[in-house]
Amino acid sequence: MPLWKRIDGLSGLLAALVFIVSVAAFGASLEGYSQSRHPVALLGASGVPHALAFNLLGWVLPGLLATAVALRVLMHLPAGSRWSLRVAGQLLLLAGMAFAGMGLLPLDVEALEGPASQAHASAWMVWALAFIAGTLMFGVGMWRRSPSLGALAIACGAVAALGGFALRDVLPAPLAQRVAFASWAAWLALVLPVMRARSDHR
Repeated sequence: MPLWKRIDGLSGLLAALVFIVSVAAFGASLEGYSQSRHPVALLGASGVPHALAFNLLGWVLPGLLATAVALRVLMHLPAGSRWSLRVAGQLLLLAGMAFAGMGLLPLDVEALEGPASQAHASAWMVWALAFIAGTLMFGVGMWRRSPSLGALAIACGAVAALGGFALRDVLPAPLAQRVAFASWAAWLALVLPVMRARSDHR
């Protein structure tokens, strides 16, 4: 397999790793920051040390890589795929762009109800809804063609829905949010390898 194809196939795993390492490293370097008590967005908030670096490494770069993954998923859809699969791919593309957008629209801790914070919250909502809807639609549409790929998509979408919305009444919001992000990272890391394995076994 050519080197560029190997690198391209690892773009999802790279996106997940860059995001996870960024959250862990910048969180550890910020005095008083707790992964269980503070939202991820605080690491890139206006006025926080190294906020720009986190926004670029924690949001923008993973988001762009996720967009590339979504494009690859769209390119690998079987010929004559139903409209729901193509819509699912477009939603995943939107989710990647919205994730990058969270880094371009940082939280303002001095004005949580202000325009900047609301813009960041809107980008998060677009990411969450697009990712959840995209994976669930993709999973249902792919179930008969590839049960393993369909199961992966449905599981990631369901867990993201729990973390993004349902678990917020059970867990602290920062922990629930991290459940959704973990689901997103798992999807990015696994979807291209699973698609490639499916192609190899045809």
